[in-house]
Amino acid sequence: MRLEDCMDEALINKFEFHNYGHALEILHDSFANEWNELQTCLNSLELTVDDIRQAGGNESPIPKKFDDVLYPFGWREIRISGDLLVKKYPRQKTQRRGKFASEPYETELIEGYIDGHNIDFLKNRVAFDLEWNSKDQTFDRDLLAMRTYFDCGLIDVGIIVTRSEELNDIFKIVNDDSGQALMRKYGASTTWIGKLISRLDSRRNGGCPILAIGIKKGCVKGYE
Repeated sequence: MRLEDCMDEALINKFEFHNYGHALEILHDSFANEWNELQTCLNSLELTVDDIRQAGGNESPIPKKFDDVLYPFGWREIRISGDLLVKKYPRQKTQRRGKFASEPYETELIEGYIDGHNIDFLKNRVAFDLEWNSKDQTFDRDLLAMRTYFDCGLIDVGIIVTRSEELNDIFKIVNDDSGQALMRKYGASTTWIGKLISRLDSRRNGGCPILAIGIKKGCVKGYE
């Protein structure tokens, strides 16, 4: 399916898209409402030089731009934890092999078997994470979280938004408050699309379909 068939064409100029496990088709065909809300959020994204000067962390104004659009639609940050109850069923002695008792002879509860997996935004069965400028290992955490949600049957598709490589053209010419180029804050070991794609190519997402989205210069005011 072509990008033009799945989304507002204006988004193609502002973002790059990488489709893993038919994530885009799943969003378009099965989660049209959620996908339209996410497109509204992406379409409204406009960054300023002042925004990108504040390089990282949850205190950056950039994550708040996503909060402001998605929270009114009912998207919420979610953390899950879960215990595993293991039941051991004995084979019935009077029956042939493969016939087991209807009641377990022993149970074991493994507490915290799943714990600490959080996702920035979740609605229905769609997960959405934003990584603007963290250490690139954060992608491992995000993909593990989405993979865990998927394996638990809680989501059908995940989306991760991060920086495209072409934003480096801006970081090289815009200085921070100390007069140094922003590129020193947005290094190769931080979260950008190349670091995410390499992990997806090696299937760190497991079986969870992932749509990877890179923020391009078209989102930065004055650099379209």
